[in-house]
Amino acid sequence: MLAIHRLARGRTKSLSSGGNLSNMLLRGLCRKQRICTSFPRFCHQPKSVCSQDNYQKDDVINADSSGIYAGSKVSEPEKTSKLFSVVENYSAGRIYVQSNPLPSLLGEDYKSQNASRHSFSSLPDCTPLDLPDLDAPVESPIEREAWDLLRRSVVSYCGSPLGTVAANDPTEPCSLNYDQVFLRDFIPSAIAFLLKGESEIVRNFILHTLQLQSWEKTVDCYSPGQGLMPASFKVRIVPLEGGDTNATEEILDPDFGESAIGRVAPVDSGLWWIILLRAYGKCTGDFALQERVDVQTGMKLILKLCLADGFDMFPTLLVTDASCMIDRRMGIHGHPLEIQALFYSALRCAREMMKPEDGAQDIIRAINSRLSALSFHIREYYWVDLRKLNEIYRYKTEEYSCDAVNKFNIYPDQVSPWLVEWMPEQGGYFIGNLQPAHMDFRFFSLGNLWSIAGSLATPEQAAAILDLIEARWNDFVGNMPFKICFPALEYEEWRIITGSDPKNTSWSYHNGGSWPTLVWQFTVACIKMKRIDLATKCLDVIEKRISKDRWPEYYDTRTARFIGKQARLYQTWSVAGYLVAKTLLANPEAANMLTFEEDMALLAACSCCVDASPSKKRCRKTLL
Repeated sequence: MLAIHRLARGRTKSLSSGGNLSNMLLRGLCRKQRICTSFPRFCHQPKSVCSQDNYQKDDVINADSSGIYAGSKVSEPEKTSKLFSVVENYSAGRIYVQSNPLPSLLGEDYKSQNASRHSFSSLPDCTPLDLPDLDAPVESPIEREAWDLLRRSVVSYCGSPLGTVAANDPTEPCSLNYDQVFLRDFIPSAIAFLLKGESEIVRNFILHTLQLQSWEKTVDCYSPGQGLMPASFKVRIVPLEGGDTNATEEILDPDFGESAIGRVAPVDSGLWWIILLRAYGKCTGDFALQERVDVQTGMKLILKLCLADGFDMFPTLLVTDASCMIDRRMGIHGHPLEIQALFYSALRCAREMMKPEDGAQDIIRAINSRLSALSFHIREYYWVDLRKLNEIYRYKTEEYSCDAVNKFNIYPDQVSPWLVEWMPEQGGYFIGNLQPAHMDFRFFSLGNLWSIAGSLATPEQAAAILDLIEARWNDFVGNMPFKICFPALEYEEWRIITGSDPKNTSWSYHNGGSWPTLVWQFTVACIKMKRIDLATKCLDVIEKRISKDRWPEYYDTRTARFIGKQARLYQTWSVAGYLVAKTLLANPEAANMLTFEEDMALLAACSCCVDASPSKKRCRKTLL
């Protein structure tokens, strides 16, 4: 049977026989078609027809040479932009973006023509990674088990792999939402498949999640911002309305937070999507995927959502609690480090991939401006070491002027006794949060590790973070890596900040629990800083237990001696995190798909922030 993949909302129809195919026509053009055989995981029908239907007039249509389609809706302002004009000017035979990379993308002509594409740095290296044959080394039994578990978790849609479920524990009677594909959870799975040379599932994931981008989803009549990526989605099979009684349709059902515990929209999903898009291109050489009109539009929507003006005075993103990996109340509302590190990395990825045409120059300028301000802000005000703690300890308060030393009016009593004794002579880290009169001195692992990977931290700060981890190895690694944050909230502090959350008790889950999936990000950071010894030592700790413990989601107690009380077993990103770490250690150069080097031009721009006076930038408007 013939198959056409639907663009607008990810819906496909399965007809047992016959059926009305008139909806397969779009604007009078006959589209390419491909064979859709079967749905091995979710579809109950032996054969199916996937059709395009219910298209909106404002759909932007693209397809690659293999016949896989993707589309994204364009807002009213975008319709009059150059971007939309370019699409409409194409003839019917040229409306598609070919999947093979253009030769000029890799040549000197392209670099010379686009030398002014970015004002801060030279054109990024678009050469795909030269990965060795990763199937050649003999896999250990634990690696073979991990790959088997990862492939069992794969979700298929219209006969093609699309993602991996969060957990695949056959002994768990209630799946909750662990049977869904989470965007943040799929990232290590995607990297593992890319390193294995199996890129189809990653390409499909990028395009299908793009189709699910927020346009009309509501939560109690309130709409999320346009461009928001869902936290998760699920492939559902439902009866086909008005059709054959035996016919079904397969739909992608996204969750933007309206069904999540706490009803919080994910801030990190779109940032991870941009980071994965760059990693896919670097690993496969398929840079044409980044050049597609719908992909560029989706990336712009994410950036516009993040770069929108507001009342906030800081370059950091202002977000609510539970909006990232720590998706329950844990006192991270405000400007949590995890989001800022991902935001910085996503901005650098987007600047590298953004086409300068189609009115993107304004976004590129906004990215450059935000990068310099964000870099300076995090490096200057989030960093603590023994010297900085002593400085905070002697802060004067109630200072009023642009030249104040204690700019955020931090009271010295906030320096906790545990931190004074715990901080080693050598080493430092970025604090978890910074707001007026508040510094969250907890160490949040993901934010610090990703600050190293994305070069948000200076080389000296990155080295100091790893020195701190090495000096406090038992606190961060113990019997199972890696502590999500340190220390845990206890007693009345736990009751007040978490709302007495029984899942986030001390040294459990998000409150100081140990998450094996973080080992892949620790490995990336260690490779970036040429500290392979630390990553190898960490992986050795994992291999002693994780297979015997059945790949749990997290571990409890301060030294991670017990499997988490409510942890799911056979957690997919625990499996994928181990595989990525193992593969990267065997091929450290592959980590370049996820990392950035220090941008010296950007660093020079940061130095200008030190000399800039806010009062000089402001002027009163004359009233007429």
